[in-house]
Amino acid sequence: MYSQGLIGAKTDSAEDQAFLDAFQKRIDAEEKIEPNDPMPEGYRRTLVRQIGQHAHSEIVGMLPEGNWITRAPSLRRKAALLAKVQDEGGHGLYLYSAAETLGVSREEMTEELLAGKAKYSSIFNYPTLTWADIGAIGWLVDGAAIMNQIPLCRCSYGPYARAMIRVCKEESFHQRQGYEIMMTLANGTPEQKEMAQDALNRWWWPSLMMFGPHDSDSQHGDQSMRWKIKRFTNDELRQQFVDSTVPQGEFLGLTFPDPNLKWNEERGHYDFGEIDWDEFWRVVKGGGPMNKERLAARQKAWDEGAWVREAALAHAEKRKARAEAAKMAAE
Repeated sequence: MYSQGLIGAKTDSAEDQAFLDAFQKRIDAEEKIEPNDPMPEGYRRTLVRQIGQHAHSEIVGMLPEGNWITRAPSLRRKAALLAKVQDEGGHGLYLYSAAETLGVSREEMTEELLAGKAKYSSIFNYPTLTWADIGAIGWLVDGAAIMNQIPLCRCSYGPYARAMIRVCKEESFHQRQGYEIMMTLANGTPEQKEMAQDALNRWWWPSLMMFGPHDSDSQHGDQSMRWKIKRFTNDELRQQFVDSTVPQGEFLGLTFPDPNLKWNEERGHYDFGEIDWDEFWRVVKGGGPMNKERLAARQKAWDEGAWVREAALAHAEKRKARAEAAKMAAE
């Protein structure tokens, strides 16, 4: 999912070789890089781009699920989905805060998103047509996210790694919640099982796309691996996801929409068909089913929230002035 944040990243740096070698030595020694530590500009820019894309994905990811809160089939389902959407908003907050330690403001990141310069995960540009889609998102989308995110807990940049610890705990709950929805539907009426199967058919391939392009087409993945921002390649993570998810689907009695999917005894992994990369790049570049609607919703929220941001800033400045006045009076 967050490997897509490296698309278009610039990892070149003008620092001299001695500085770069000393920095790499710290990385190789598994030292955490902290905000005030010297770092190559390419490292900083890569992190800003990836963490920003990650934060945008958490916020935009609230939209397809938030649309179903009032239509969830029971009070229990409504409460659980509401809690999940709230969690995603919190994840965005942690990540924007982590990115701000690299010298970029939340306003800058949001403006880049709205201008089309920054991206969010391609998966959130697909519509949620039925209640089963909420289960599929939890099971597949959050499951794929966990595959990406657990290694990020060991990311070389300290604030990002620490933010991911809590995010991963909550995402694990989201994945189990989604799987439980799919299990309920798969064990329900024939119509409910058909609904679950339809959701799997539509979300399976976009979920595999979340890991980003093939390693051979990932221009900046190698550098990100050397810096230990990433710990596994796109294809390694995608294979892990397929290997862990297919048995879960088989347990549900559902069929994956891939005639080439089969266990390879010699490899010890599942073989699977080729992803439609034309669709992947079309969605990444803004041509997905919901790209325009998602950005329009973020623009509306940004515009309508301006007065809240201004009021909060004014209140903070007033408190600061009062504190300074009180300090001067005490002296």
